[in-house]
Amino acid sequence: MLKRLSIKDFAVVAATELEFGAGLTVVSGETGAGKSLLVDALGFLSGQRADSGMVRHAAQRAELDADFDLAGSPAAQAWLREQEFDDGDACQLRRTLRADGGSRAWINGRPATLSQLAALAGHLVEIHGQHEHQALLSRGSQLALLDAFGRHEALLAAVATAARGWSALLREREQLTAAGDVSDRIDWLGHQLDELEREDLDADAISALVAAHRRQAHATTLVDACDVALARLSDGHGALPAELHQLRGGLARLQDHEPRLGEVQSMLEGAAIQLDEAAVLLDRIRADLDIDPAQLEDHERRLARLHDLARKHRVTPEGLAAQRDALAAEHEALHASARRLGSLGTEIEAAADGWRKAAVALGKARARAGKALAASTTGLIGELGMGGGRFEVALEPTAGDAPDAQGAERVEFLVSANAGQPPRPLRKVASGGELSRISLAIEVAALGLDAVQTMVFDEVDSGIGGGVAEIVGQKLRDLGSRRQVLCVTHLPQVAAQGHAHYSVSKAERGGVTQSAVRLLDDGERQEELARMLGGVEVSREARAAARRLLRDAATGGVDVAG
Repeated sequence: MLKRLSIKDFAVVAATELEFGAGLTVVSGETGAGKSLLVDALGFLSGQRADSGMVRHAAQRAELDADFDLAGSPAAQAWLREQEFDDGDACQLRRTLRADGGSRAWINGRPATLSQLAALAGHLVEIHGQHEHQALLSRGSQLALLDAFGRHEALLAAVATAARGWSALLREREQLTAAGDVSDRIDWLGHQLDELEREDLDADAISALVAAHRRQAHATTLVDACDVALARLSDGHGALPAELHQLRGGLARLQDHEPRLGEVQSMLEGAAIQLDEAAVLLDRIRADLDIDPAQLEDHERRLARLHDLARKHRVTPEGLAAQRDALAAEHEALHASARRLGSLGTEIEAAADGWRKAAVALGKARARAGKALAASTTGLIGELGMGGGRFEVALEPTAGDAPDAQGAERVEFLVSANAGQPPRPLRKVASGGELSRISLAIEVAALGLDAVQTMVFDEVDSGIGGGVAEIVGQKLRDLGSRRQVLCVTHLPQVAAQGHAHYSVSKAERGGVTQSAVRLLDDGERQEELARMLGGVEVSREARAAARRLLRDAATGGVDVAG
């Protein structure tokens, strides 16, 4: 509930601070005095786009802030906790608007974005402008109002969830079928994989094959080279070991004359050991060498197949394994897609059936809510001076059988303004006065049932007068018994029903026009109502009528604890 509203340098208001209680608070004033500025201020605090023209002339910035009591607003408390703005049961919204167009906002003293401000304000306050009833001409708005009236949040969520699941399955099937018949591709991939899987494509295996082919291709040369080397390493005359032995002996005889030759002796001894080991290894290699034309031919055939496959798939022989794996993955994916297509039909039918059941449940609830809203609104229409008028809520099935998050029907509000006339769509009602009264009846019938504690009406009673105006005031006062209601009005019959009354006046101070807002006491309320009844010259009759309006409101209205 709104507790306090502070306005500084906003439009023609220099500075004012207003306090609000429960029930119906009315705001009145002469035409052009700035009555709707209070509504505009709440609108800006609710996240509406800023207009630098709303900064008071010669001021640097406008400052607005409002305090709310959240004791009856669990949704607002939950939002604040989720966004880490919570501060107990109190909430402050603050916004500044600079003359250059810049704007800043705070929630409980912490910087906030306009989207956050709007999201929170949606849990705190509903603003209904004097042209707000035009929104009721939209069939989308009518459906939203009916669902809000019927408390269909859970049913709507179930329908939306089912619709999303059904849509996802339909998109999946569309994507799978977009590729067309993939059986030829599956067959081609299978043939390619058969070719590749007949070969050993491991990188180490290919390296071993290349080495074996090279060794066999040069077998004759290798055998001859090994034979020559083994002959030189044998112990025969002219062999390296014999020559090395002679060299060591000669140096040994001279070692006494040059001690450093001992170190050379040690090196030559190591070389002799290395020659022996080399001879052993060379003999082993020679034994392994075998000139085998058949084996060479086999190696060449295998390498030729690998190179042919590499050219075919446009990779190196070493890249054939990766190509094989990629083709295998695609082959499996296409097989999986084919299997998935086979099962999707059953899943789609099940999802469609789930959506239909959820939509039927929502449709039945809408039918019940439509009857209740129609009965309540029809009664109010009669009270608002349209005797014999009738309001109906028509549900029409949507075309097609596609998943729809809004359900299986659309709504049309129908109205018969006079007895005996057939009901017509609300959007086709010609009379502006009738439309205003019908819309107000719908609002009074449908509002006050949600979690929003504060409702603001900006001259929604426009075009209404006389006894009907008094009934409108009574309905707003009754609404104030369930919710906090603020109403900007030009009708004394409505203003008299308020539990509290603010007056807005405009005057020139220092060559600058300024508006002032003040809370009226009982005597001032009587004078204000008399002015509203009689104009500039307040007569004795106007004052008597004002007293009567206040007395009737006090005896026939609903008392609300402040």
